[in-house]
Amino acid sequence: MKSPAELAVIARRQWENPTLRESRLLGGAAAWPLRFPIGRPSPRKFKSALDEVKQHIEAWRQVRIGQVLWEPVRYRSASSPVDIPVIWQFSKPSEWIEAAGENAVRKEFESMATLVKQTASEFHSLLVRRRSLWSGKPLDEVLQASRLAMAISPGCAQGQPLRTLSLEGIDTKFFERNARLITALLDVRFEGEVSRIGLENFLGAFREGDHWLLVVDLDGSLLPFSKMRVRSSELKDTGLPGSRLLIIENESCQHLLPEARDTIAVLGAGFDLSWTTGRWLVSKKVAYWGDIDSWGLQFLAKVRTAIPHIEPLLMTKEDFDGFKQAAVSEPVVASTIVPEGLTDVEQQLYVRLLQERRGRLEQEFLPLNKVQRRIGEWLSSEN
Repeated sequence: MKSPAELAVIARRQWENPTLRESRLLGGAAAWPLRFPIGRPSPRKFKSALDEVKQHIEAWRQVRIGQVLWEPVRYRSASSPVDIPVIWQFSKPSEWIEAAGENAVRKEFESMATLVKQTASEFHSLLVRRRSLWSGKPLDEVLQASRLAMAISPGCAQGQPLRTLSLEGIDTKFFERNARLITALLDVRFEGEVSRIGLENFLGAFREGDHWLLVVDLDGSLLPFSKMRVRSSELKDTGLPGSRLLIIENESCQHLLPEARDTIAVLGAGFDLSWTTGRWLVSKKVAYWGDIDSWGLQFLAKVRTAIPHIEPLLMTKEDFDGFKQAAVSEPVVASTIVPEGLTDVEQQLYVRLLQERRGRLEQEFLPLNKVQRRIGEWLSSEN
């Protein structure tokens, strides 16, 4: 048999469970009533510790939260049935929270009630499950972030720094303070696309802070380390050794790269390609490899404006058709307008990808032998 205090501890533990919290706060009438079994005193307990049983019964008679369900139980040592508390029942979330008996839980519940009432329904699950995204922030700012997440769209920054965007009354430090929350909210709307490519890339914003690129020495003797991090802002003015440079959209495909004489690879650039205007790149043999999707082709178009002689790798119609079975849907396209900087054939591929149900072929899904053979062809070509 459990006391009110013991069940209050269980109620608090259940509040900490994101799945239970979501089902009970957002599950509607189907989640209620909520029942906590109290348990009955055993016949031995009733006979040998009668005073303890009486105290247990009296403690439950004092409970004023929810509803205590009683049941008459016959004991040999009693002359008549004894009313025993068997279930602590709650008909609504506020009773469950009150039973937990903790101010911190009560305050979180009140905050969640406000957020659920004043935000778009598609955000409710995220805000209830992932308290750490907003805990400790002023509720007004969280509500402002949710309105902002509904108002912004891919590319809306149009090359401006995030701090200069004037939307939903935000101040210049709003994105800096709330980047993690805004990213998570936008991920709900756009199926994780924002986390995949980064908030600045998604919004088409100028990146003011330091972005660290992964530099890999494919030769093995050009750099003091086989891999190192370099700020993109520094890379613009400080050239890399070697006569050949391979620029790669994502870091996650570095395991596919072959050893290559006199060659360095720069990975994880995404939309941060302003460093490619560095004059030291003019004399390099440069290739670009990105995803075959609207974003990858956008990035290719951008880098080609800086390096006209760049050679794209593994980004053709034939590459897409050859491994189309590994393609996935692209939940958010970079733009419905074909970017300048693509060849006629690449423009046709861009338009086609917009029409495909599964119009994204990610770099990681290409087979090792295909990648290394194509890179090898580029390395051995005379151009």
